[in-house]
Amino acid sequence: MRFEKADAAGAIIQLKNALKIEQNNLSVQLLLGKVLFANGDIIAAEVSFNEALRLGVSRSEVVLPLARAVVNQGKLQLLLDDPRFAPAGLPPGVQGPLVLLRAGASADLGDNRAALRLIEEARALNASAADSWLAEVPVRIRMRQLREAQLAADKALSLAPTSAEALYVRGTVAHVQGDRNTALGWYDKALKVQPSHTESLVSRAGLYMDMSRLVEAERDVNALLKTAGTEPRGSYLKALISEKQGNAAAARAALNDVTALLDPVPPEFLRYRPQLLMLGGLSHYGLKQFEKAKPYLEAIQRIQPNSPVSKLLAQLYLRDKNVDRAIESLDKYLRAYPNDAQAVTLLASAHMSQGRYARATQLTQDALKLQDAPDLRTLLGMSLVGSGKFGSAVGELEAAVKKDPSQIQAGTALATIYMQSGQAARSVKLAGALQKQQPENAGLHNLLGQARRASGDNDGARESFEQAYKIDPTYSAPQINLARLEADAQALDQAAARLATLLARDGKNVEAMTELGLITERRGQLVDAQRWLEKADDLAGPNNVHAALALVDFLLRNRQNEAAREATRRLTGKAPEAMHVLFMLARVATANKDLTGARSTLARASSLTNYDAPTLLRIAMMQLQVNDVAGAGHSLDKALSDRPDYLPAQAVMADVELRKGEHGKAEARARQIVAKNPKAGVGYGLLGDIAAAKGQGSQAIEHYRKAFQVEPASDNVMRLIGALTPVNPQAANTLAEQWLKQQPRDLGVRRAIADGFARAGNLNAARASYEALIKQAPDDAEAMNNLANVLILSKDSGALRVAEAAMARKPGAPHIIGTAGWAAFKAGQTDRALQLLRDARLRDPNNPDTRYFLAAVLASAGRNTEARDELENALKDGRKFALSKDAEELLRTLK
Repeated sequence: MRFEKADAAGAIIQLKNALKIEQNNLSVQLLLGKVLFANGDIIAAEVSFNEALRLGVSRSEVVLPLARAVVNQGKLQLLLDDPRFAPAGLPPGVQGPLVLLRAGASADLGDNRAALRLIEEARALNASAADSWLAEVPVRIRMRQLREAQLAADKALSLAPTSAEALYVRGTVAHVQGDRNTALGWYDKALKVQPSHTESLVSRAGLYMDMSRLVEAERDVNALLKTAGTEPRGSYLKALISEKQGNAAAARAALNDVTALLDPVPPEFLRYRPQLLMLGGLSHYGLKQFEKAKPYLEAIQRIQPNSPVSKLLAQLYLRDKNVDRAIESLDKYLRAYPNDAQAVTLLASAHMSQGRYARATQLTQDALKLQDAPDLRTLLGMSLVGSGKFGSAVGELEAAVKKDPSQIQAGTALATIYMQSGQAARSVKLAGALQKQQPENAGLHNLLGQARRASGDNDGARESFEQAYKIDPTYSAPQINLARLEADAQALDQAAARLATLLARDGKNVEAMTELGLITERRGQLVDAQRWLEKADDLAGPNNVHAALALVDFLLRNRQNEAAREATRRLTGKAPEAMHVLFMLARVATANKDLTGARSTLARASSLTNYDAPTLLRIAMMQLQVNDVAGAGHSLDKALSDRPDYLPAQAVMADVELRKGEHGKAEARARQIVAKNPKAGVGYGLLGDIAAAKGQGSQAIEHYRKAFQVEPASDNVMRLIGALTPVNPQAANTLAEQWLKQQPRDLGVRRAIADGFARAGNLNAARASYEALIKQAPDDAEAMNNLANVLILSKDSGALRVAEAAMARKPGAPHIIGTAGWAAFKAGQTDRALQLLRDARLRDPNNPDTRYFLAAVLASAGRNTEARDELENALKDGRKFALSKDAEELLRTLK
């Protein structure tokens, strides 16, 4: 009586009391099994059914509820293999439903053909029943045989026209076919027959949501939860509706209801129920409980390897930095659905995170063939940026922003490239437009500040950075940029204090550590600077190469070339194909005199770059630095095949031909450049270089003069001054003075003039030029070092003071330490000189000047054997250097 009144809990108490009186009562065990099953206690129900079988109940009485209990526990194979569930020997009224249960198990196990055979068996048992036709529909839908599914649904309706289930199933076919209105009509009919029909309520609510009819969807969800409060799909739909209504708290509560219903369910029960698995996965994902979401989604992927859930799983794997699993998941999915642009985009992002930019670029280009979308253009642009193909990247990013100005990522990357390529005005304009779109976006205020700083507008930059910090005080980038502004203004202590405060709040801020390292270097504290940079590199994630690049650059600046080589190992592990990494590897190899390694790295860079002209030009120029003239020619050929009129590449190609001795080809190219660009100085300058190479000095001067006339630029005036100096130093001097009156901030020309005076032995003029240069650039350690050398040659007692000032600004540079040591010796401080020169020689044993200086000091101290060793090493293999004659003379006196 309690069971008939749906009082399952009360019925269970009565039945358990009965079993205490008579444990082997067959009727009690059978009814207990049915009540437990109805109450959701499936495992206990199976135990009771089995006990009833043991006590001798007819199999026909218990086989269907027992089969359903087994199915609900996910023991599908047991239903097909266990003799208890063999249809033979059972009454037709039991056989038919049992065979259909076995058909459902076969379908869930992925054997659709076996399922259809079993459905035919059930149909043969009762041709007039609609059940077999209803069972066929989901199998046909799963096989994408929609026409056959519709025929089966129509047949079921003809046999049971007033069945809510048949009406619902016909609606599912229309739903899958994309015919929303027809599906809605069938669901309406099903619910008119049976208002509490669960599946119809779920499907109609979902359809209403797809049609943005939230009021009707909410009505159905409320009805569903009223009649089936433990239905997880109802709670999930409630979460979706609450989210669309902007009620985050209600959405979260509903998602918690879903997980509370599904998490206690045994995994075996859910194993072959992808819809419930999906609900569990999506609910945990929506609650940001990613580790709990993953088992649900992985279970779906195991039973449906080609399911779109692979894309969601890939996002979780990427979030966990498990990139290989993400790539594996997407690769399998794309073999089944190669035209899924979203999956291709995710896969491209995964490869990009591993530094495989070439693969990411190819995948994104393939996706664009399927769908020309702004976000794909953005991704392609970002992958090209990662490959160092900035020229091609700009085109893609500009296309993305033009098509959709709200593409913030594309706009941000594009503004950054404009900044880095010296187009500060364009960067400011674009960053300003982005910031106006999202005035409360701290990141865009920060970007605008960076652009303004690049354009020289430090006041505007400060305003933007302070606004970004005001919007989001936890955002570290504006603070770091404010520290950079302070460093620009020589307020190094203030900048360091700001960064230290930031690191006190966030001790693992890699960018702040890196910047503090660079500022500490400028303060002359090299040991501390290196420590900060190494710590930043240690903490940097697998996709962050900035800290490693900064560390390697620091080591190169301070002539720690072998240490720089060691530090590149992390770079190659993080982004082996990134252009900026390859460029750094080439620089390190060059610094270590490994020209073969540098050439090989640059050849690899040239191969990976494909046909990006600006990047190929940069590669070619680096190849010329390591005397790989043939490699530079190959890189330039590729660049010019992409952009035949690319003037910078044409100019460097003429230089390559000149180095090869192909004067005729070089001259023809230079004259072609002049013909196409008569108002540019580059062609005339090349003609001057060719004339100089032929020994035609006067013609070279005329060509250089013409280059300077048509384009009064720093490079052209320096060429002309250099050509005039040997034949007419007074004219060269006058030209230099005139130029510097017009362009007093041209430090390059001022430096070149000073260096020229020093080489020519005009010590007074060199001194004046270096002092003027230092006045404009008070932290220029190289200028100070050169001035110290001029003062040493002039026997000026101030040489040591200037050399020590240079060393304070660049304390780790061996050649500057060597200059200070030599100046100390000339000042009579032999012990100090020995200390400094030994330090310099240990840092850079291949510098012959340093070894000569050390030998001279050792000889003066009577340590002739050591002095001879140093001189022999300086002069080995007939090496010539500025002081080689002095070294040879000193060596003769020591033998």
